[in-house]
Amino acid sequence: MLPELPPAIASAARDFAKAQRQAGVDLRGDWLNNGPMQLGDVLPAGWRARVQRIFEGQALALSTLGRSDLLKSKLFALCDRGTDLPDCIALAPTAEELAECAPWLEEQDGNELWPAHVRATIADLAQKLGHGV
Repeated sequence: MLPELPPAIASAARDFAKAQRQAGVDLRGDWLNNGPMQLGDVLPAGWRARVQRIFEGQALALSTLGRSDLLKSKLFALCDRGTDLPDCIALAPTAEELAECAPWLEEQDGNELWPAHVRATIADLAQKLGHGV
């Protein structure tokens, strides 16, 4: 299990979001969260070795999932909640990347309708990305 965000960090993130909103930036109070940490148990083997450092300052270092794992997590959120479409579009996955993600996504829910839902969601995203599906 991955660690929870320390309360001081979570509080600082909420304060930062509040200050950003006061400055006219649209940033939700829960922008920094550990919500996806449960995916650590189901992401493909070796995901920790594929983590990428994206920022390193004097007091803070930020890392993110490698591209393939990040794409899988965002596609899972899109299929599961339908809320991550802008992120999936911003990642601009190729048709090949979408095809590579599909088998893993189809295994993430035991509902018999889930695989068809995943395929339809990926097809819709592929069309939005202009992949001619």
